[in-house]
Amino acid sequence: MNVVITGGSKGLGKAMAIKFAEAGNDLVLISRNGPTLSQTASDIRAANPGIHVEVHAFDLSEKQGAIAAGQWILSLQRSIDILINNAGHFLPGSVLDEADGVLEQMISGNLLSAYHLTRTLLPDMISRKSGHIFNICSIASFQAYPNGGAYSISKFALSGFSKNLREEMKSHGIKVTAVYPGAAYTDSWASSGIDPQRIMEAADIASMVYATSQLSMQACVEDIVLRPQLGDV
Repeated sequence: MNVVITGGSKGLGKAMAIKFAEAGNDLVLISRNGPTLSQTASDIRAANPGIHVEVHAFDLSEKQGAIAAGQWILSLQRSIDILINNAGHFLPGSVLDEADGVLEQMISGNLLSAYHLTRTLLPDMISRKSGHIFNICSIASFQAYPNGGAYSISKFALSGFSKNLREEMKSHGIKVTAVYPGAAYTDSWASSGIDPQRIMEAADIASMVYATSQLSMQACVEDIVLRPQLGDV
């Protein structure tokens, strides 16, 4: 299978790339950080010499960047079996106090990136009447919390996008799954001082996404919710 992963250079995206590569799938990885993306691809190729890994740096938070990324993927002339919309970022703040423009940044990075890329790729997927789209949302998509602000708003919106897309794609043979992970240990948690044993491993989320992708065409997992064993941080 061909698996497209955005935000694929590190964190959850890298963990999912490794999981699918280990299972023998070819990868198409996109990230803003070109050097980090290239290093991730080199590491995956070295560990899995039998697969193909295509990479390209795009800023998906820009509409034209997301559309260009989709056009590049289509130019590879490979079936898009799995699309994982994982790109996004977090800026802390509150609705009252966060800086002007933070909401626009969060919406562009966490929602519109997935929206425009998916819209560019959907005609090809629909023509083949197959494919599986995963949108990496967050516990913040349905549980507001202090200092969540615009980030939480954008993740609520991504959840809404997933639900609408699920309904629209049923008749086209395309599955849509929304993934709602709680805290998982990635680079962004490395300097937090939190005990890595207190939160999930990135590989936990990757394992669940992979397992969900292996079901029969007759089954669609609509939502995946994962939290640390002791609850949210």
